[in-house]
Amino acid sequence: MTDLQPARGTHDLIGDYQRRHQHVADTARRIAAIYGFDEWTTPIFEDTRVFSRTLGETSDVVMKEMYSFEDRGGESITLRPEGTAGVCRALVTNGLTQSLPQKVFYAGPMFRYERPQKGRYRQFHQIGLELIGPSEPLADAEVIACGWDILKALGVAQDAVLEVNTLGDAESRAAYREALVGYFTAHQGGLSKDSLARLERNPMRILDSKDDGDRKIVAEAPTIAAHLTESAATFFARLQEHLARFGVPFQENPRIVRGLDYYGHTAFEFVTTKLGAQGTVMAGGRYDGLVKEMGGPSTPAVGWAAGMERLAMLMDAPPVLAAPVSVVPIGDSAEVAALEVLQSLRAAGIRAEMSYRGNLRRRMERANRIGARAAVILGDDDIANGVAQVKDLTAGTQEAVPLSQVAARLA
Repeated sequence: MTDLQPARGTHDLIGDYQRRHQHVADTARRIAAIYGFDEWTTPIFEDTRVFSRTLGETSDVVMKEMYSFEDRGGESITLRPEGTAGVCRALVTNGLTQSLPQKVFYAGPMFRYERPQKGRYRQFHQIGLELIGPSEPLADAEVIACGWDILKALGVAQDAVLEVNTLGDAESRAAYREALVGYFTAHQGGLSKDSLARLERNPMRILDSKDDGDRKIVAEAPTIAAHLTESAATFFARLQEHLARFGVPFQENPRIVRGLDYYGHTAFEFVTTKLGAQGTVMAGGRYDGLVKEMGGPSTPAVGWAAGMERLAMLMDAPPVLAAPVSVVPIGDSAEVAALEVLQSLRAAGIRAEMSYRGNLRRRMERANRIGARAAVILGDDDIANGVAQVKDLTAGTQEAVPLSQVAARLA
């Protein structure tokens, strides 16, 4: 037995795991298309500045989790830790900032060097939406509604709760930052080392700390509600009205934050209690300053990303593949006719296969082993008569069917 194993934090997608994974992607792709989103595929590695600029030089992702390396040309390259930055870079470099709005769907692998645990890997997969151009709260609500419909189509919506918050506008955040600095400074003796550093750089990120001591202090911290400008409060109220019209249930959670300056207004998460500590299955918000960070014009945008592994874990069962049909030639001379039947079945969209060798008994054993629903048996006499013996492996019945009608009979 080989001692080679998958690299730590990676996993193979095979059998039921792959079917779950593919079903998540296919379902999301289908629902996103109904909402008018086009799929983009960006490279899995980018110039490191794409992420260091947009995620923040001092963020945990940039400082601790990015897979960065110098290529043979001396360029600093990073495997993408998330999808939004690459989409915004693609928008700018492909000259699409003058063709707005852009409604983008993506799906693919992401990479972060972090401690592997249930539902979290170093190579993981995400689906995501980005709606770039509109500044109205209706855009935020539509993006969330599309996510809700994807969860419903996957059959996992009943296990998820939408929590929403507002980060306000720049004026609101400045006033809130001042209030947080005052509060956390008064309690800095109880803060963790990471939160003390955040107090200097970005106090809002303390609200998202997982440290037990920090969480006790955060529980009594002021919320942004008292610091919202009139326009920011109106934006949040309109968002909630639109969500109600879309039929998306939600609850407010004033502790949902985003730590970077270009995030504003809407922040939201779909959370579940079915996956232990890894409770967030879809999260996003408004990021009106990100395209400008990429060198483009100031451009409003809103979006979300969801972990495919976590969504797959929430599903009750993987999609069931249609049971195949097994084509069984008796003797080498029947193989030519059998191949014609085999391809006629496949052309009709019927899952079908044929063993490469073996007598009738072995080929029928193989048909049972793969869970075939029917066997198409072809002997010399059958071929001479222009028929095949079609055996229903569930009912145990068998009938002669003209070769030209086998596909129609099994469709």
